[in-house]
Amino acid sequence: MSDLYNMQPSQIVMYTTQYCSDCHRAAAFFEANKIDYIKVDLEDNEEATEFVMNVNRGHRSVPTIIFPDGSALVEPSWDQLKAKTIDK
Repeated sequence: MSDLYNMQPSQIVMYTTQYCSDCHRAAAFFEANKIDYIKVDLEDNEEATEFVMNVNRGHRSVPTIIFPDGSALVEPSWDQLKAKTIDK
């Protein structure tokens, strides 16, 4: 799905790993606020890993969250997610 690996996806895309506590917190935020998003696991996914590393200047930082407006949040706090998605 080409929509997953660009800076203007049709909906929120969160790049994650299974062991990342920040990823679990971001997912909990989206679920608690009934915000649709696509979760893409980097494990065993070379294309997703390369995309995240390009976005983050060579770092495999997760969660990396890409929004339809072309913006990104990396390892955001609950307040940053709230400001971006709810308090517009």
